[in-house]
Amino acid sequence: MYNIDFENEKPLENLVADGGLTGIFRTIGCIGDSLASGEVESTKEDGTTGYHDMYEYSWGQFMARRVGNKVYNFSKGGMTAVAFNDTFEKQCEIWTEEKKCQAYIIALGVNDLYGRKQNVGKIGDMDRADYDNKDNVTFAGEYEKLIRKIKEFQPKARIFLITIPKYDETAEKAAALLYDFAENYDFTYVIDLKKYAPKYDAEFYSKYFVGGHMNPMGYLLTSKFIMSYIDYIVRHNMEDFKQVPFIGTPWHSDQAKW
Repeated sequence: MYNIDFENEKPLENLVADGGLTGIFRTIGCIGDSLASGEVESTKEDGTTGYHDMYEYSWGQFMARRVGNKVYNFSKGGMTAVAFNDTFEKQCEIWTEEKKCQAYIIALGVNDLYGRKQNVGKIGDMDRADYDNKDNVTFAGEYEKLIRKIKEFQPKARIFLITIPKYDETAEKAAALLYDFAENYDFTYVIDLKKYAPKYDAEFYSKYFVGGHMNPMGYLLTSKFIMSYIDYIVRHNMEDFKQVPFIGTPWHSDQAKW
């Protein structure tokens, strides 16, 4: 199936055409903002920009059509971790039994850190005594709250955290935070587009963006990145994924990691 050097392989070095081992997940939830929602920009009659969440063009739905699994868009343009936790989680019905997933992909941070100008913060911020004071909320605190909610709702779900493909100090700190979460929460992994995807430079934007959001080719390409990265993670951590069919069931095997 694979004719590659596993020991020295880098993520995204081998893009899989059919989704590869992403196919082991029959249900996936995508939690994110406009770039997880297939948002495209239009020009209104008055010259201003219109923004449209066109979910059928999201990387999640491109993935669903390629792999044949069920993918839920728990996403919306402008979404932040704090907005998700405060209101949107109810609107998108993420915590309902019929939408319970085996895996969750979290793609948040752009609006939090570059729009709201939140501090990145650190793991453990949500446990501070004054957390309900919104002036003290950090991106880390809200993000960790979301991870814990997933763990409580679907304890054995596999969680994939996507880095922000920007190249400044804020994005560096945010990426380091996601790796901290992966270290401290079981079955949690980082999809590091910042490090391993082609650089989102002027040439990339000219091909795959219209304005500040991707075009259809950009979302399709992103789906290939994410599927291939998950395939890479599974292949390099096979023991972690042997019991995926039992996620959300009362069953398990003592012969594999759980």
